[in-house]
Amino acid sequence: MKITDIQLGIVKIPLKRPFRTALRQVTDAEDLVVKIITDDGHVGYGNAPATLAITGDSLTAIAAAIGTVIAPKIKGSNIEDLQEIRLLIQTAMAHNTSAKAAVDIAVHDLFCQHYRMPLYRFFGGAANTVSSDLTISINEPETMIKDALAAVKSGYGTLKIKVGTDAALDFQRIRAVRSALGPGIRLRLDANQGWKPKEAVRLIRAFENAGFSIEFIEQPVRAHDIDSLKFVTDHVATDIMADESCFSAPDAFRLLALRACDLLNIKLIKAGGLAEAAKIAALASAAGIGMMGCMLESKIGVTAAAALSAGCGTIGRNDLDAADLQETDPIIGGIRYEEDMLLLPEAPGLGISEVTGWQPLSMPYASC
Repeated sequence: MKITDIQLGIVKIPLKRPFRTALRQVTDAEDLVVKIITDDGHVGYGNAPATLAITGDSLTAIAAAIGTVIAPKIKGSNIEDLQEIRLLIQTAMAHNTSAKAAVDIAVHDLFCQHYRMPLYRFFGGAANTVSSDLTISINEPETMIKDALAAVKSGYGTLKIKVGTDAALDFQRIRAVRSALGPGIRLRLDANQGWKPKEAVRLIRAFENAGFSIEFIEQPVRAHDIDSLKFVTDHVATDIMADESCFSAPDAFRLLALRACDLLNIKLIKAGGLAEAAKIAALASAAGIGMMGCMLESKIGVTAAAALSAGCGTIGRNDLDAADLQETDPIIGGIRYEEDMLLLPEAPGLGISEVTGWQPLSMPYASC
């Protein structure tokens, strides 16, 4: 099974409601989709969203990196030589983790198709389901209450609440949501780098003193400021999670060595794909501090992330709600949502047979 063609296209999926964080606001999930085609007719799918505020990668940049650099490196490779292809992807260029992730996911899809096994079994086969939280966008307290109650009614027992724009208002938001939901729903907060270090400590202590029972606080301070992340971790009782501070396995190792956080958020797009994310997962699992997350992306990447989490069985927490935030589903196959559970397919690979609404790129590097 040799790689003969690599095609790129765009899918744009409307969201059920606007997605708002301390970093951005969007109304659609827009993905660059990769189709890798082999000489025996198999098709592997990968994807990468543009997350300029986090990875710095635009859709145009991702497409250019794949089409002009990564694709020529792997074209003609035999899918059975998975480790060699992984190395070709990761060493093709510096940075560009979104492009690397999209190709890496498609290659793993094909490898598992070749050996007729679901992707979750490739990573250990511990389970074929995972549970996830659901994200509540940052808004006025009344809107967040409404969205939180709707999420609970749909079957979610854990919510991730976006905060980080205004500390005083953030306290009001969480007080309102906790009061509306009662004590039985787990709350996680994601500040998306929105607080200053001392401000974060004061606010988190206020959450603790008020008895809001927050499971953890994600990325309270700037991604590059590891000293401040450690300062917050050292001065509050609530667990602190690193997200934007943790892209790679070396990042994870440094954070663990410095004891700069209590938890790590593992994302395929940050890591550069399944192969690199699995390295971070191994480190996190050894310390019992991992969570599998996702970007605002299509079901392709969410299926891949869920397969890694379910298959290895040691990550423990999941934030894989992106596809459930979308109004429509152009991806045929892949995971299914049943309330807060993600059910993985038993079909080989990702179990994805088609992407509808595919808009092929007309640029010179659309097919390599």
